[in-house]
Amino acid sequence: MNSPSAATAPEPGFTLSYGFGTDRGLSRELNEDSLIAKDPVFAVADGMGGHEAGEIASALCVRTLGSMPQLAPGVRTATAVALQRCILAADSQIRNATGGRAGTTLTGVVVAEHMGVPYWLVMNIGDSRTYRVNGGEFRQISVDHSEVQELVEAGSITREEAMVHPRRNVVTRALGTGGENEADFWLLPIRDGDRMLICSDGLTGELGDEHMFRILNTVEKPQDAVDALIHEALLSGGRDNVTAIVVDARIELNDAARTGTGSS
Repeated sequence: MNSPSAATAPEPGFTLSYGFGTDRGLSRELNEDSLIAKDPVFAVADGMGGHEAGEIASALCVRTLGSMPQLAPGVRTATAVALQRCILAADSQIRNATGGRAGTTLTGVVVAEHMGVPYWLVMNIGDSRTYRVNGGEFRQISVDHSEVQELVEAGSITREEAMVHPRRNVVTRALGTGGENEADFWLLPIRDGDRMLICSDGLTGELGDEHMFRILNTVEKPQDAVDALIHEALLSGGRDNVTAIVVDARIELNDAARTGTGSS
């Protein structure tokens, strides 16, 4: 199920445009992925547990984010500390609702401002991923909390081997499972031309980095890029639920900044 792209202009000179979509895939009975794409928060949660429990876990996660006052439309005050408190609240709600039978990953970006400068506040727990495209460079910002990522970091296997490893779906952090529930955070200044991809492992499990980068680098509109990514993942097998959000940032300099003048 895809939704039309949206655009927001929270302040003069700074514009976000975005698209999002999710698909059950070709093998799963249920779609256990959930997403929120409502400026200033863009996030994907991939539920685990089956029998609707995973769906409940991911939905509770994004619902909790959506109710956070610092993430209300137009608000730019979120901090890593406040987000972690929200994540812990989601963790508790999931455990209460599912009795520890289900969990969910969470990854995404929040637009935050500090002294008038916009930043991507990236958050991650689990093996869903957040990427950044800019200036011909495609880079994964988040770091997977998974067994295969630990093997890659130890030099035991390569990134290519990790994609087909039999334990590639085993996560080492998640919400609602009673285990470690602390997210990682990164704060990145937003640059003109930034394109952020936030996705579940149903996308990255089907498409390699080169494939995703080719689509993101050639498809202009965010919603069209999302649709193309999901379509290609389904063509490649669609063995899991597939969810993606693409967010584009444009920063226009004002006349003073463009000419190098301004008040002193």
